[in-house]
Amino acid sequence: MARWLVRVMVVVVVLAVATGGWIAYQHSYGIREERVSIGELRGVLARPEVGDRHGLVVFVHGDGPIDATHETFYRPMWEAFARAGYASLSWDKPGVGGAPGNWLHQTMADRARETLDAVAWARSRPEIDPERIGVWGASQAGWVMPTVARNPEVKFVIAVSPAVNWHQQGRFNLLAELAARGASGEEVASALALRETTLEHLRRRSTFEEYRAAVGSTEITPDRWRFILANHESDASADLAQVKVPVLLVLGGHDVNVDVADTEAVYRRLVSRVRVVRYADGTHGMTVAGRGEFMTAVVAVMAPRSLFVGGFLEEQERFLRGVG
Repeated sequence: MARWLVRVMVVVVVLAVATGGWIAYQHSYGIREERVSIGELRGVLARPEVGDRHGLVVFVHGDGPIDATHETFYRPMWEAFARAGYASLSWDKPGVGGAPGNWLHQTMADRARETLDAVAWARSRPEIDPERIGVWGASQAGWVMPTVARNPEVKFVIAVSPAVNWHQQGRFNLLAELAARGASGEEVASALALRETTLEHLRRRSTFEEYRAAVGSTEITPDRWRFILANHESDASADLAQVKVPVLLVLGGHDVNVDVADTEAVYRRLVSRVRVVRYADGTHGMTVAGRGEFMTAVVAVMAPRSLFVGGFLEEQERFLRGVG
């Protein structure tokens, strides 16, 4: 074999080893993870590496079949919170990762109850300071956390891209996505007409079969229709007006899922102790707008702490230090 080929192969092997080592290093976090069971919930308690007693951030997922780590998406936050002296608690949604149940059969009230069950469980743990327990949640969690935060055992809220009213959010999301792909006026009108048909069947509480017969082909499954039917009247306003604890509201300038201007206005009007932080280049999930799916995936693997918009992790850490 030619010497140059041997040298090339050696370089390739060295680079592969180095890359693997770098990835392993980037996915090593300054936390201690422990699998826990809270009744039927299957979760992860992530504690700081030092200290015997910590505050706690209880995670409330957004929409979708999300596991306890959100496919590792949460770990950079857990590490940042650990630096502030806080553990993090999260769980697999029902039906995810072998957990019993089906998350599409839950109401927002169900989700609030399971969150408060987790808070009660955590208060009994010797390593958790019961006076420093709060909640973190994103997107759909905006219909869960305000209810939870009315409980005196919950001391703070971190709300990332939360919605307020289900129907208002749905219309905004529909129009924003149509605009993003340059839909024609005819396409917009057709989509809005379909939305009105869907709303009418929700008002009638139609069965899935009745709805499908009316609209024809649909991406909505029977379980998803059940979930929408149970939750489409969700509006967080009444509960937000009762929230008295400190709230950090985090919003992105490139959110096509939630009308962040409306969310900010409602929170400022109703929540007495709210701090609002906006990231101009942040998406709904607080990743960097314009990076693209491929580069976002590369960053998630090679440098997961850089996945989020600059300042996102640090601001939450500062907030936690400030609340105790």
